[in-house]
Amino acid sequence: MKKLLVLIYFLSFLVNAQEIVKVDLSNPKSAVYTHIYFLQNDSYQPKKAAKTILGLPEKTAIEKAIKIKKVLDGKGLFIDFNRLPTNANYKDTLDYNSKEKYVLFPQRMPSIYVEKVENSWYYSSETVASIDRIYKEVFPWYVDKFQDFIPNSGYTKVLGIELWQFVAVIILFILAFVIFLIFKKITYSILQKLQHYITKSNSSLAINTVLKKLAHPISLLVAIKFIDTIFPSLQFSLTVNKWVFLAINIAETVFWIYVFLKLVKVIMKIYEEFTSKTDNRLDDQLVPILNNLLTGVVLIFGFFKVLQLFGVDTTTILAGATIGGLAFALASQDTVKNFIGTVAIFLDKPFHIDDWISAGEVTGTVEEVGFRSTRVRAADTTVYQIPNSKLAEMVINNSGLRLYRRYNTNLGLRYDTPPELIEAFVNGVRIIIKEHPETKSDSYNVEFTGFGDSALLVMMNVYFKSLAWSTEQSSKHRLHMAILKLAAELGVEFAFPSTTVTIEQFPDKSNLSPKYNTDKEKIKNSLDKVLENFRNDTPPENTPES
Repeated sequence: MKKLLVLIYFLSFLVNAQEIVKVDLSNPKSAVYTHIYFLQNDSYQPKKAAKTILGLPEKTAIEKAIKIKKVLDGKGLFIDFNRLPTNANYKDTLDYNSKEKYVLFPQRMPSIYVEKVENSWYYSSETVASIDRIYKEVFPWYVDKFQDFIPNSGYTKVLGIELWQFVAVIILFILAFVIFLIFKKITYSILQKLQHYITKSNSSLAINTVLKKLAHPISLLVAIKFIDTIFPSLQFSLTVNKWVFLAINIAETVFWIYVFLKLVKVIMKIYEEFTSKTDNRLDDQLVPILNNLLTGVVLIFGFFKVLQLFGVDTTTILAGATIGGLAFALASQDTVKNFIGTVAIFLDKPFHIDDWISAGEVTGTVEEVGFRSTRVRAADTTVYQIPNSKLAEMVINNSGLRLYRRYNTNLGLRYDTPPELIEAFVNGVRIIIKEHPETKSDSYNVEFTGFGDSALLVMMNVYFKSLAWSTEQSSKHRLHMAILKLAAELGVEFAFPSTTVTIEQFPDKSNLSPKYNTDKEKIKNSLDKVLENFRNDTPPENTPES
């Protein structure tokens, strides 16, 4: 009798324990828990699980509820009930209309979610309508056909896994490897055609190397996608699927990051070859800046994607990063200003690499435009680092954008030079400028412009064609030498600062002033001689610019 009472008490305890969990549709967590709990092996009551499906006959609702559970298990979507909201009026703030709904897996299975209808939560009408299609995608028709060929011995379990599942995994990975090899060649061929279509030129060896590296991860993504599609058909347990699909998603994310990194390399390599063909060297400096910027963007997005796979709420991180970013921005205003200045320089292009510029107190050759500053090398080889924020606001005198190099000077002749020789000298200089191969023969000025303190001033304004500093100096040398020879032949002397005291009558002393020959024939012969020598004169070799 005593044993019978103990048995009755134990049975009543089991009944009461079973009734602890009831159908509860008051909030998202209770609705999902009701569905999952009553489809477990030790608490299998599909009629109660079907209560989460609204508006369908009981039999149909049971089928829908079971399929939802199988899809979640097949994709390894483990539900962490501690994260599910218990608010009966919960609204999805990410939804455009902010509806009362909760999406279980927004990234991997966005079409399966619960929504509030009147005062209870059910699986949404969209979920119910699409679950048959999703189920067929996760468990294709050939799954049942394949299992018909499995002998009874194939269902023998080893370490909790059936033998046919072991064999199926091996076959799956062999097929994935074959698909990888095939798609690697196809992808490389497609990338070459795309590159040729975009650039209208055959790819170089460097670009081909980068394209091969890009084709590798793309082919791996295809193989991983194949495994991701087929693996649920092997019907492993939820625990196994959870870790397998986590590994697949991590690998897929890593390969996508790798693909985009290589894609950045391809784009930068094509752009680098394009900029190498242009005369503008400033765009060459844009290649490493863009490469670093795009690489950073890819790595940041990839980092947040990996965090999402591990269940980290990235919106919270972004919110914190926004607040922290504001504080960081306030602390690094100079860096932000320099970046804006860099953008302004590349947009306005006030100078190019190797241009000779004057910016404030700095004068020199532009060597490099970086992310933060511009490097200018002065004539004495001193290097100046000018912050781009300041450089963008300066008045820049860019000598490198000149069309010609202007040279203006005054030639001072003695006050006692006869007018005939002054005229002959001026005309001779004009002819020399016209004959000079490095001067602009249609734009020059040689004129007797005034009376200086110690000399008669002949202004000479000339333009040299070459913008190179060393070429300009050698051109000046040749011009100066021709002018000196002309003056020597004509008997014209150059003045220098001096004071002359004239005494009209001084016994036994002759006049010390030079004797000038103004004979027209003599002047003509002197001009012809100087010009002939100038034409036959070989210009000196250019010295390297310092």
